[in-house]
Amino acid sequence: MQLNNFDTAAFLRDYWQKRPLLIRNPWQSWQNPLSPDELAGLACEDHVESRLITQSSDDWNAEHGPLPETRFGELGKSPWTLLVQAVDHHVTEVAALIEPFRFIPNWRIDDVMVSFASDGGGVGPHFDHYDVFLVQGLGQRRWQIGGMCDDRTALRSHEDLLLLASFDVEEEWTLNPGDMLYVPPGIAHNGVAIGADCMTYSIGFRSPSRKELIGNWCDDLLPQMTDDDRYGDPDLSVQDNPGEIPAAAIDRLHAMITEKLADRAAFARWFGEYSSTPRYPETDWRPEEAIETDHLRGLLTEDHPLFRNPASRFSFVREDEGKLLLFIDGECFPCAGETALLAEMLCAQEQFVINPEWRKSDAVVELLAELYNRGSLSFDWG
Repeated sequence: MQLNNFDTAAFLRDYWQKRPLLIRNPWQSWQNPLSPDELAGLACEDHVESRLITQSSDDWNAEHGPLPETRFGELGKSPWTLLVQAVDHHVTEVAALIEPFRFIPNWRIDDVMVSFASDGGGVGPHFDHYDVFLVQGLGQRRWQIGGMCDDRTALRSHEDLLLLASFDVEEEWTLNPGDMLYVPPGIAHNGVAIGADCMTYSIGFRSPSRKELIGNWCDDLLPQMTDDDRYGDPDLSVQDNPGEIPAAAIDRLHAMITEKLADRAAFARWFGEYSSTPRYPETDWRPEEAIETDHLRGLLTEDHPLFRNPASRFSFVREDEGKLLLFIDGECFPCAGETALLAEMLCAQEQFVINPEWRKSDAVVELLAELYNRGSLSFDWG
């Protein structure tokens, strides 16, 4: 799928992380990529994260999947919504929805959540900490937009849903199939299905908090440290008051922390691994049989295209000229020369045929074989 007459530069300048934007059917040709029955089938799978939200008056109830197949036949006339996370990991046609948004860096992309709602269904007024494009797949949904929220905004008491205690509507639109609404982080919004068949695709983008970065970076650093690395003061002299912690001691103690945290190269490598770690690492995407390099080279010679696993995350950090660190599914692969060129292509294209010159490189073929055997690449997706 491709966006038609969508000015990405203007969007990033005027709307990205600034204000909502309604975009009326920007697709060259919109086709709903998933049926409601297929979505319900995913919600019944053990390895798929899903929720069923049912409404009664002004109250919402949340059930976590996997859901029994019989559950959908038990739903009455009260409004309800089915939410399924990371559908792009399992359905190639849904994964294709991400491609038009590659003007946003790969490491920021989270997943595509898909919802199906009965008439009046929704998840209530709320706000998110991430950017989201809400694409209407089937039917109609009325979207109401409110003001800016943050962690101090009052919420209703609910175990599973972060519902706003109050919600003042500032703008309102009805979206038809193919229409799209961009909502920046912190903006209150509420979607309500109109009619019986309402499907919405939520393309979300991650935005790590300072708390998350510091906490996880420190968790990674701690195992590398030893108790022998301690504070020392061989130049200690007598103080006027033994109760004072002098500035020199504070400077030395502070440096013990900041010197380690200030290692930019180590942080870059950690963040590449951290940000590319699979959201659902328990899912095993490895092929039934590992491939040998000679077999792989033969397939490459025959111009068989390779595909990225939609569930895998690809990114890289550039180092010295001609060298970079490739990050895939939480692992780091140092690359140079032809493998560095290959790494850039892997991150830029969802499917590709290998350059004939690269097929002669043992390093290229060995890297491709390792990624194939890890389940990050395949000849079968697409």
